[in-house]
Amino acid sequence: MSPYAKFEVTLILLIGGAVTAVVAWLVGVWAVLPAVLALALLSFYRDPPRRIPPGDDLLVSPADGKVTEVVRHERGKDGPSEQWRVCIFLSVANVHLNRSPCAGRVADVTYTPGKFINALNPAAVRVNENSVLTLEPTPPIPGPIRIRQVSGALARRIVCEAKPGDELTTGERFGMIKLGSRTEIVVPEHACWEVVVKVGDSVRGGSTVLARLRRTERDEHGQNAS
Repeated sequence: MSPYAKFEVTLILLIGGAVTAVVAWLVGVWAVLPAVLALALLSFYRDPPRRIPPGDDLLVSPADGKVTEVVRHERGKDGPSEQWRVCIFLSVANVHLNRSPCAGRVADVTYTPGKFINALNPAAVRVNENSVLTLEPTPPIPGPIRIRQVSGALARRIVCEAKPGDELTTGERFGMIKLGSRTEIVVPEHACWEVVVKVGDSVRGGSTVLARLRRTERDEHGQNAS
């Protein structure tokens, strides 16, 4: 179970178990209905083990779900530099934990209140409640990298346990969005990046590679960082 949902899991177990017992006592076989419902709710907070791919030259997915946008050479809001980003839609059936796409130090966490429109709507990234974690990645990966947790029509609680100064490893859990939502990763644009996912791909947080550094560029960044 998710480390960020102890209260919800406890509540579901207590209420689900009590309702199932009462229904079983009153009408017998119909107790299967509240039992199945309780199990379905518990499955939302599952935390399956993930195999983190080795390598310091790649970015893994920060969330489970389906890729809805892959944008290259986009002008950033904070200046003239370009960026690339990948948006991932999380349905209620997906694991909703968020993981660090690479190793690095948390530079900033910014929460912004907002609306709760459907997370499939591209405007959700701009207007919905969200939390942005800014990560200064470990070389040779260039940064900063931003991971935006975005609420949806059902998701009304964003959890980000990471704090400025924390050191994260690749694939490490740092938070969760409860119910259907959207996660976005934004990276400074550079010719060194080879983005290996496309719109429509299903990804798994911590294990699916989103992008990797080309070998020559990776060596160049590593030398510059040292």
